[in-house]
Amino acid sequence: MNKPLRRVAIFCGLLVLALLLRDNWLQYVRADELNAHPKNKRVTIERYASQRGNIIVDGKPITGSVDSGDTFYTYKRTYVDGKMWAPVTGYASQAFDANQIEKIEDGILTGNDDRLFFDRTMAMFTGEKKKGGDVVTTLSGAAQKAAFKGLGSKTGAVVAIEPSTGKILALASTPSYDPGSFAGYHDKDAKAWQALEKDKNKPKLNRALREIYPPGSVFKVVTAAAALESGKVKDINAATDTPEGWKIPLSRVPMKNHANGCANASLNEALRISCNSVFAKLGDDVGRDKMVEMAEKFGFNAEQFTPVRSAASVYDKTADRGGNALSSIGQFNTATTPLQMAMVTAAIANDGKLMKPYMIDELRAPNVDLIKKTEPEELSRPVSQGTAQQLQAMMENVVENGTGANADLHMDGVKVGGKTGTAQHGEKNSKRPYAWFISYAKTDQGSPVAVAVIVEDSEGTDREDISGGGLAAPIARAVMKAVLNSRS
Repeated sequence: MNKPLRRVAIFCGLLVLALLLRDNWLQYVRADELNAHPKNKRVTIERYASQRGNIIVDGKPITGSVDSGDTFYTYKRTYVDGKMWAPVTGYASQAFDANQIEKIEDGILTGNDDRLFFDRTMAMFTGEKKKGGDVVTTLSGAAQKAAFKGLGSKTGAVVAIEPSTGKILALASTPSYDPGSFAGYHDKDAKAWQALEKDKNKPKLNRALREIYPPGSVFKVVTAAAALESGKVKDINAATDTPEGWKIPLSRVPMKNHANGCANASLNEALRISCNSVFAKLGDDVGRDKMVEMAEKFGFNAEQFTPVRSAASVYDKTADRGGNALSSIGQFNTATTPLQMAMVTAAIANDGKLMKPYMIDELRAPNVDLIKKTEPEELSRPVSQGTAQQLQAMMENVVENGTGANADLHMDGVKVGGKTGTAQHGEKNSKRPYAWFISYAKTDQGSPVAVAVIVEDSEGTDREDISGGGLAAPIARAVMKAVLNSRS
């Protein structure tokens, strides 16, 4: 071979090699990236080429698939009581992708998951149409309905957990949206999406998982836990050394109480009437590092996955003494999700054991064969059994003799523990405060439910009438009652 031909052959060989390298780079190295690219319509077309599996509550589907009549997208997602269940399901839209369970378990729901390979292969031989698998949730329809109905036109959220397992029984957020309103690929779907995006009330925001609020006085149960575990308080009924005018450290400002009788009040009495001075001083006595440690044992300063991601609740690791004292009563930089406060309550109700919260119980193949079952998992032990039981006694005192009376179920064999909270909102508390309530119900067999409720805004309610006991406690009561009735 002469020199020019040899050069041409080498050059052509290099081109072929470059082509092979490029092809393998695209097919193997960048495959996942290209598959997930928002402009890759083939993925979306495949997602809606067959009937999508369902999300299940109480053995019944809360989702569905219908023929969309579209040239490219054969099936469209539908929802039963979409507004009520949107914080759980998320949405699956031909035009706007998907989120939450619809996104996380997309492989199962579309039937494309590797674990469904055998089902897909058998369908090729039997001629059956491809269908997605199902996601079975831990949710209770009765509890969710009570939560959603209780919130009504209010802005807020509710989370209910089964303390012994971590199963999420209710996850409500209002105002909400209907994910079916933009499930298709037409002008009306785009208009519905744009209207939601522009809505100043943020109906698409999952307030139960993604919004963090100052917890106010409901955080005092965490401070009480730290005081007991650190040994700063040994007897919950003994007087504390807390003057009425106790001053915030590094400040000349005295801590303001909204209740009478807080001077030297015992821990039990201070929780019952919600004394700011007692808990701020206890937070200072315990110290910032120990307060941070206790908060983090309950789950603060870390994202939670249910498997839907929940924003990290915050307890300031760098606060000075004054900031830590204010943080100890749920103000300053302290901020939490409703899920986090439900976790705190569940751990106390479960004698000090915090279980990892989750809302997917099972994944099932189209033929209902079990693919995966979630097993309860211990997350931490924030407090000892003895401390937890002392906290229970104090929280039950709040309901029986204090500000949480509206949560009492008045059911034989059932005790209710709770804590109210009214958290300041806005600079110098200029905006309407947040109304909180955390609670649990307990029987001889243990605690079947722990609840956290926040009412962010309630139209028509005078500012002075906004309170955790008045607005949030009745919602918690309805949710606990629904859980207990569904198990009787």
